Amino acid sequence: MFALTLVCLASVAAAQQPDQLAAARVLGPHWKQLSRSAGMVFAGTVLGIEELPARSDRPVPTIQVRFRVDRTIAGVQPGQVLTIREWAGAWSTHRGMRTGQRMLLFLYPPSRLGLTSPVGGALGQIALDPNRKIVATPAPAPANAIYTARTSRPPTRTVAAPQSITVRQLERAIRSARKDKE
Repeated sequence: MFALTLVCLASVAAAQQPDQLAAARVLGPHWKQLSRSAGMVFAGTVLGIEELPARSDRPVPTIQVRFRVDRTIAGVQPGQVLTIREWAGAWSTHRGMRTGQRMLLFLYPPSRLGLTSPVGGALGQIALDPNRKIVATPAPAPANAIYTARTSRPPTRTVAAPQSITVRQLERAIRSARKDKE
């Protein structure tokens, strides 16, 4: 019985490893911290974006974004239409969004003013393709690379083909990381 339990645990750990490697490849080396810091994690579609100026009931200018939650991971309900508000000054710290865009989002828990933003700025926003998959591409060579006088062009570099990663793979890794937090 003990041996069977060990085999089962080893199988679960082996199954989680590819998901965690995919998460590190797409989200970067601090993906677990990103996952744990988020109050809301979901894949969704941008339904609309609106600029709201400051006024008496809203002390700071904000950007209001409406999403349809397509896949829940944490802090949201499936099919929910979620409206978030972000301080307009923080809007420039991450990638812009557009209506119809599909994204995987890691959002901080709302502040006292009801404002939130992507965890880590652009790190908390992952664009999805029309099939709701994430395409991980290899990092480009550094722009400031120095070449010797004998080298008229940059050295050749083997680049792996982009790999398609599903939101489901990342979901399993993110849920695992968040469970470790509890």
